[in-house]
Amino acid sequence: MVGAGAISDIYLKNMIHRFDSLSVKSICAGHIENAQKKAREYGIQAVTMEEMLDDPEIRLIVNLTPAHVHYSVIRAAVEHGKHVYTEKTLTDDLQKSAELVELAHEKGVYLGSAQDTFLGSALQTARAAIDSGLLGEIHSFAVSANRNNDILLCIADFLRQPGGGIVCDYGVYYVTALVSLLGPVARVGSTVGYPYPTHKNIVPGTPLYGQIMDTPNESQVNAVLQLENGVTGTFHIDADSVTADQAYFTIYGTKGILFLTDPNQFGGEVRFLPNVMDPRRKNEPYVLPAANGYSDNSRGIGPADLADTILNGTPLRPSAEMAYHVHEVLDAMLKGGESGAFTDIRSSCERPEPFRSEEFRSEN
Repeated sequence: MVGAGAISDIYLKNMIHRFDSLSVKSICAGHIENAQKKAREYGIQAVTMEEMLDDPEIRLIVNLTPAHVHYSVIRAAVEHGKHVYTEKTLTDDLQKSAELVELAHEKGVYLGSAQDTFLGSALQTARAAIDSGLLGEIHSFAVSANRNNDILLCIADFLRQPGGGIVCDYGVYYVTALVSLLGPVARVGSTVGYPYPTHKNIVPGTPLYGQIMDTPNESQVNAVLQLENGVTGTFHIDADSVTADQAYFTIYGTKGILFLTDPNQFGGEVRFLPNVMDPRRKNEPYVLPAANGYSDNSRGIGPADLADTILNGTPLRPSAEMAYHVHEVLDAMLKGGESGAFTDIRSSCERPEPFRSEEFRSEN
């Protein structure tokens, strides 16, 4: 593992104790003392990046660094013949992402990158419902979400860095979920807002408490996405709103409406409202049965899927191609917000096969 921030704990717990396809050996970080602390806590070793890359026993690097560091970490790992799994977007720059995908192909290694929440219970339940034809012909979708940058920008420095805006840091979960459910995007049109170029740090105990911080990234986006299959929908995120995320993710079909949960989470109830033609019948949504048991915080299921691909040759669901396509969509949102025009998406991706827990060799 590269990176010893707060998110590393749940990854380490799950990768060490939950998935037999993974054996965690080492951790490194920009500050060696952080890596040493995690190493003592989880019974692994703290090393430098160079030591990790030179270790012949290490086959897979899990990268949990901020987006603006991704390129250097992933490139170094791939050039050393290591498979890589990384969170969020591949990099903070689309051209760099394309370069890494090509380099991974040249070196014959896997590059996995996605929000592995789409392999969890809720989104795989939705995927099973769509695949079964429960919704009939799907026509449209609507996505809306919120965050509160007044708090988040104070406690998370990476949100003020390149690639840390609301589109790539948070919107990536929704677009990954959308593509995994309905297929690739063909065109994007958007408006993007940068209303607050500075914020005062209001969180006591943080390094910049009381100071004015530069906050150059976008915090609002409104977009229209047309998929390759013709399905069209809206995408909206406002990061200058309330603290508690209020996710709204709905897919509309001729036979009913599917209400999804927050793609930033693994579980939650997925509800279906059938199209009842008789007005005398009461029409209420009902909860669909869960497709798998990954409803808790199952971060690490993505690296486990990549490990299973390496070991057994199964299809890689969080693939580099899918991640690059999602990154291109997010990049088009940002650039479209500047030009005010629709942007054609050039990349496509293989739609991931449905996830089934029995495909893993075992789960403790």
